Amino acid sequence: MSRPVVGISAAFEKARWASWDYEVNLSPRTYGREVATAGGQAILLPADDALADEPEEVLRLLDALVLPGGGDVEPAVYGGEADGQTTGVRQERDRFELGLCRAALEGGLPVLGICRGMEVMNVVLGGTLDPHLATAESHLETPGTFSTHTVALEPGSLAARASGAERIEVRSHHHQGVGELGDGLVVSGRSEPDGIVEAIELLDHAFALGILWHAEEDRSSPVIGALVEAARERSGVGA
Repeated sequence: MSRPVVGISAAFEKARWASWDYEVNLSPRTYGREVATAGGQAILLPADDALADEPEEVLRLLDALVLPGGGDVEPAVYGGEADGQTTGVRQERDRFELGLCRAALEGGLPVLGICRGMEVMNVVLGGTLDPHLATAESHLETPGTFSTHTVALEPGSLAARASGAERIEVRSHHHQGVGELGDGLVVSGRSEPDGIVEAIELLDHAFALGILWHAEEDRSSPVIGALVEAARERSGVGA
């Protein structure tokens, strides 16, 4: 049975196993698992400068795109400055994801940005980031774990429809957030009680959603399933 193809951009980090110590392309299995559970076929997209310049070469193979979580976006990209809180910058990944996101949005491809991916969407559309939120501690736990908090979503928004509710409990791990909102975007969700922007969407696009929480870490969340359904509807694959 044919399945819609969902590309997931890869992080790259140092990894060691057995006697090997390599720089590797990686993605938490939760992303691919949730795509597959929803009836999609996930493929990993390693950073590639050639594709950053010509993203259509790979986007034409996809029915949807996921921009996942990860390290901080290089502040210079949006006119900011790095400080002592800026971590995990990978400029090659920035170039790749910014190119992919821009072309995917221009081409009408369903796009879901998660955490860093939401921030990439905002930057692509001319927005900025808050490099370290005043309430960052309430959105972080110890390294390697997720905090839980409440998000209120705008009634009738894509974020609410994809989440299946207007008030949800989410899994969270981030210290940055949206600063100035990008062109054409609207805020469709905020955290409680601090009011941090948790969801943004592009109104003139069939499915362009950024969420600051980690839907892939919650097997009860229907958000990734909503992306796969949008991919299915757009492509006709598996319909």
